[in-house]
Amino acid sequence: MGKIVAVCVGKEKGRKKEDVGKAIIKKAYGILGDGHAGTDREVSLLAIESIDKMKKMGVDVGPGAMAENLTTEGIDLLSLPIGTRLKIGDKVLVKVTQIGKECHDHCEIFKQVGVCVMPTEGIFVKVLNGGEVQTGDSISIIEGE
Repeated sequence: MGKIVAVCVGKEKGRKKEDVGKAIIKKAYGILGDGHAGTDREVSLLAIESIDKMKKMGVDVGPGAMAENLTTEGIDLLSLPIGTRLKIGDKVLVKVTQIGKECHDHCEIFKQVGVCVMPTEGIFVKVLNGGEVQTGDSISIIEGE
């Protein structure tokens, strides 16, 4: 089991998001107030371990810098196949719909430092059951239907 280390929201796509500590996730929509809500990539997740890779390259980044919504710790996001269901906290249920993404116009971080882990290490999920998510919430794989 892992945990949520940051809940990040931003009004524009491809830009850094701000860690707001908690947010409301709406079923079949995404995080209220976020620029990706209502799109095919409702919520994005990136592991703090991926952010740490960038720090080791000398890049000054933290949660939200790669425009991810939820920064996780202790769960291997890249090993999750499409269709994997995840439970966040007591109520939120999401399903993995995409691993990585094509980076067409390069995000703000890539333009500044020439590298970004989101296209290769970020995942995207669809919200099956909404609710509040906050820093410190658990995140775990739900087995079976």
